[in-house]
Amino acid sequence: MTQPVAAPFSFESPQRPQVLIVSDSLGETAELVTRAALSQFTESLGDNSVEVRRFPMVKNPSEIEGIVRDARQRPTLIVYTLIVPEAMQAMTQFAEHYGIVAVDIMGPMLSGFAQVLGKAPKLQPGLIHQLDARYFKRIESVEFAVKYDDARDPRGFLLADVVLVGLSRCSKTPVAMYLAHRNYKVANLPIVPELSLPKEIFEAPKWKIVGLGVDAMQLSRIRTERMRSMGAGAGVTRGDNYADLARILTEIEYAESVFKRLCCPVIDVTNRAVEETAVRVLDYVQSGRRMLGLPDP
Repeated sequence: MTQPVAAPFSFESPQRPQVLIVSDSLGETAELVTRAALSQFTESLGDNSVEVRRFPMVKNPSEIEGIVRDARQRPTLIVYTLIVPEAMQAMTQFAEHYGIVAVDIMGPMLSGFAQVLGKAPKLQPGLIHQLDARYFKRIESVEFAVKYDDARDPRGFLLADVVLVGLSRCSKTPVAMYLAHRNYKVANLPIVPELSLPKEIFEAPKWKIVGLGVDAMQLSRIRTERMRSMGAGAGVTRGDNYADLARILTEIEYAESVFKRLCCPVIDVTNRAVEETAVRVLDYVQSGRRMLGLPDP
């Protein structure tokens, strides 16, 4: 039988509920949907109350039967993305036979598109993962974000699609990586009062630069937790005042002066999710591109 992908959770009791993700491709789509749905129950159940396992590249009906049959040992929900009709039919039959709840993620979507578009789907597993130009661009964008993180090479400001500017621990890197997976090349500049700004940041087009601001109290908490997670006491690697509120207020005042010099919009990231910040960054950058008649990257 196909071996499942290792789950990020571990459990002591064999009777804890489980979700089995079965796919004739990698199963990433089904897992994203599963975790999105499961997040609606974590407050009442707890983060580690349900085990999630993924069974990728499953195409043989006998494999499907084995997975479904073994699932009877625990409370189980099967979530599947099976494209081949024989596999879909096998899952439906075996789930009904063994009394297992099974949810088809892809089938209703394919049926809906077929009705609206008036065309039959290819029914070819893994098409979304083919090595096309968009895939390579995403890889290139991720590598770009890593290379030009924290102004390691100021030339990146001129090459980037987006330039993020902000204080340390203001979500610059997480936002950059999120946008990289959307195929945008992102460079970021940490603002430190003691360090002069690289000349390249003033040479970069204004429309691609976005500042990230944050509340002083929250930044102090974030930095304190960061130092604690790294096992560092005050004065280790960052200096005694890294999480000090007075120091942070000074940094914020300096950052605001930098934002004004760069004439860039500023997004307050306080209590804002990375995804939400990324969307707002794109709104600013794309508006600037449209005003200049530039196409999307």
